[in-house]
Amino acid sequence: MQYSEAVIPTKARPSVRGRVLSLGTFVATIKARIFIAFFVMSLLSGALGIYAIIAIDHVGDLVGKTYDQSLMSINYARATAADFAKMRAVFARQGLTSDKAAIAKLDATIVELHTTLAEDLTIAVERAQSDRAVRAAHAVQAGLAAWDDIRRGFGDLSTVRQDRWDALDHQADVVDAQLDMLVNYTAGDGFTFRQAARMAVNSELRLNMAAAALAIFGSALIAWLLHRRIRGPIVSASIAAERIAAGHLDDSIPTDGRDELSSLLRSMAAMRDNIRVMMEREVRQRRSAERLLTDALQSSREGVIVIDAAGQIAFANPVALQFFDGVESQGDATREAIFREALWQDGEFRLPNGRWLRVSRSAIEEGGFIAVCSDISVVKEQEDQLRETNLRLDAALDNMSQGLCLFDANDRLMVVNRRYAQIYGLPVGAVAPGMTAKQVMAVSFAGPDAGRMLTEVARGQRDGSHGPTSFPVIDELPNGKVIAIERRNTADGGFVATYEDVTERRHAEARIAFLAHHDVLTGLPNRVALEQQITSAVAQAGREQGFALFAIDLDDFRPINDMFGHAVGDELLVAVANRLSACVREIDCVARIGADEFVVVQRAVERPEDAAVLARRIIDVVKAPYVLSNHVVSVGVTLGITVAPGDGTSAGKLLKNADVALARAKAEARGSFRYFEPDMDARLQARRVLENDLRHALETEAFEVYYQPIYSLGAERVCGFEALLRWKHPVRGFISPAEFIPLAEELGLIIPLGEWVLAKACADAVRWPDGLKIAVNVSAVQFTSASLVSAVRDALRVTGLPGRRLELEITELVLVANPGTTTAILHSLKGLGVRVSMDDFGTGYSSLSYLRSFPFDKIKIDQSFVRDLCEEDGTDFIVRAVISLGASLGMTTTAEGVETEAQLARLRAEGCDEVQGYLFSRPVPITEVPNILTRWNGAARAIA
Repeated sequence: MQYSEAVIPTKARPSVRGRVLSLGTFVATIKARIFIAFFVMSLLSGALGIYAIIAIDHVGDLVGKTYDQSLMSINYARATAADFAKMRAVFARQGLTSDKAAIAKLDATIVELHTTLAEDLTIAVERAQSDRAVRAAHAVQAGLAAWDDIRRGFGDLSTVRQDRWDALDHQADVVDAQLDMLVNYTAGDGFTFRQAARMAVNSELRLNMAAAALAIFGSALIAWLLHRRIRGPIVSASIAAERIAAGHLDDSIPTDGRDELSSLLRSMAAMRDNIRVMMEREVRQRRSAERLLTDALQSSREGVIVIDAAGQIAFANPVALQFFDGVESQGDATREAIFREALWQDGEFRLPNGRWLRVSRSAIEEGGFIAVCSDISVVKEQEDQLRETNLRLDAALDNMSQGLCLFDANDRLMVVNRRYAQIYGLPVGAVAPGMTAKQVMAVSFAGPDAGRMLTEVARGQRDGSHGPTSFPVIDELPNGKVIAIERRNTADGGFVATYEDVTERRHAEARIAFLAHHDVLTGLPNRVALEQQITSAVAQAGREQGFALFAIDLDDFRPINDMFGHAVGDELLVAVANRLSACVREIDCVARIGADEFVVVQRAVERPEDAAVLARRIIDVVKAPYVLSNHVVSVGVTLGITVAPGDGTSAGKLLKNADVALARAKAEARGSFRYFEPDMDARLQARRVLENDLRHALETEAFEVYYQPIYSLGAERVCGFEALLRWKHPVRGFISPAEFIPLAEELGLIIPLGEWVLAKACADAVRWPDGLKIAVNVSAVQFTSASLVSAVRDALRVTGLPGRRLELEITELVLVANPGTTTAILHSLKGLGVRVSMDDFGTGYSSLSYLRSFPFDKIKIDQSFVRDLCEEDGTDFIVRAVISLGASLGMTTTAEGVETEAQLARLRAEGCDEVQGYLFSRPVPITEVPNILTRWNGAARAIA
């Protein structure tokens, strides 16, 4: 009380001495010391962070200047050089063409490139970092202006003198040198600037590392001082807490001091005293509870087992001992395994004596657990019987092919199997026991027929209320499924409904009926349905109106099928069928009767010209390109037309007449149509005879290989021969290759025929002087064959002819068909050492990209250009451009069809490498080759 009375009143102002004591008391606390230590370390970290930000900002400025000035100046200097190179390339292309529109377009390109070059040069000057780079840029600008002035003064490039070209090239070299100097100057300036920036970054890095080391040292010193100051009180508190936790409640605890830990020690001393009192009271209560618990366990109907922390049985009541009666007689290992399996997890367990126990465990604070065991043997026996019954029922229901719903007398669903939900596509749980019949049907019969189905089922319920009935109902679902529903009443007043999916059965029946009269691939009518259509059309044909029958065959379908595979061929046939169907009216008919053979029945034809209109429309529509899954292909079509009833009144007769007309059209002009004429049958028979003779000639090797010399203008000698196939018919004499080669391709004989020519030519050429080469033509069909490379390899191996002496000639049609496959085959042939030339260059799908993409060794100028070479129609410009192009690409240029000295002189003047034609020799048999070599190369080079 005396201390309380001496306390200063609340409103009195504290003295200076009191404030100093309060401050000293605060500083003595642990929280004050921690606050001061972290405050000082925060100041150090903040100072280091501010310095790092300033250094990073400085480095960022250096990086920005490096990119904005140095790198951009170099890039735009290089872009200026690239623009000038493009201008020279475009100007060079002007010299290769005489088309005014193309020249104007190239002039516009040069102007656009000049503008781009000026812009790039301006930016390079703006970003330059030295006066020498600026001076170099001005020199480039002046040199470019001089080059452009020379170029603009050329006018017509074909009349420019050589000295002016030399001046232009010299000025271009000057500009290139100035551009190289500009690039070097900008690169050197950039390197100098980057070196300076790198030195600045290194300096900032060293300063940052020194400041960081200083800050780390200061923080470590402060942490060490703080640890030294508060460690002693914490150790005392920890020792006191450990003693109390260990149960030593009589030890003394130091309570002097003014900081928080001293207050904690005083509180721990009070807590120790309280714990001592509470433990004594708890011991008395626990002893009383243990006596009550022992009485309860002894009289319990459940088995109780206590397992201690060591896993040993600490207690077991009499019921538990009764449950495990007989286990004690087992061996130690078996007894331990039984107890662990039964008691160490919650759940149900069967003892070796057949008793079932349900075990429930509860953890004990001291470790271990209490296991309560209940005897459920009777319950398990009942469950097993019920489970077996349910399994049999579920197996029967779930393995039914039909859906099943069982309803009670109140129309409540009692049983539903899994198949029901599968049939109607319902999610799991959508139909569950307890639902009414109307609710089930409302969920299942969704769609436009839901009302009708509900009515049908409700009527069935009313009709079947007095006895068992069955009513079939067909439900067609919106997804196309067809369900057959049957309902039967049960003895308790309910009913059972079965649901069978008959969709596949219905579809199979419809498919069988459809395939009996339609083509599987295209869905068009087949020959059976076609004959029915023709018979119907004949019956309806009158005197004023008849009908036309078109026999249609696809041109070049076999090469496409062989080249791209049957899958692409099938896709093309489907596309053609769709286009043919789009060309005709609803009253007409389109049928497929063969691989690439179609038939169209055009009804209500008043005059033959009506059929011609449809034929032209079919040709135009079918020949348009087809964009398939992975390819773009084109296919032609040829038609034969017969008109009924004038040409016949039976399906067989009309189909034969249309085939005859088709054969005439294919023989005369593919991609056209012909009407049936009575004399065509004789021509068809003649074609059939020629086909048989061709097959026989191939079997007996009745063909001959003739050779036409190829003359080298540089060496002034025959450098090789081209192998040409000839067929001397025993009756008709020599037959033109233009007549039998297409027929061989159509019959699929061109591949064995081409391999025979290749082998024969190699065998003949191996006996010639080593410097002579042999050129063999390869058709498009033969080139796409998988056996071409192996055939060439075998021919070289068998004959011993070096691959460098064999030259294969292909046309541009091969390149258009399948560039990827063509490239692979060409590279395989090049791997054998074989040379490859492009035959008839300029007559088909000529493209400079072919020469760049494919590994060609030679370009052969078609004879149509050579024939008109001396005419003033621009042909000489084309020939000159092709020769120049071949020289630029490093390819040999050969001109075909040279027949006059004037043509030879003109080709020699243009720089052509090789020529061949009647001027030197017609194609001759192998026996005449030595004479040709003697004439043109001298007797020393002739065959011995």
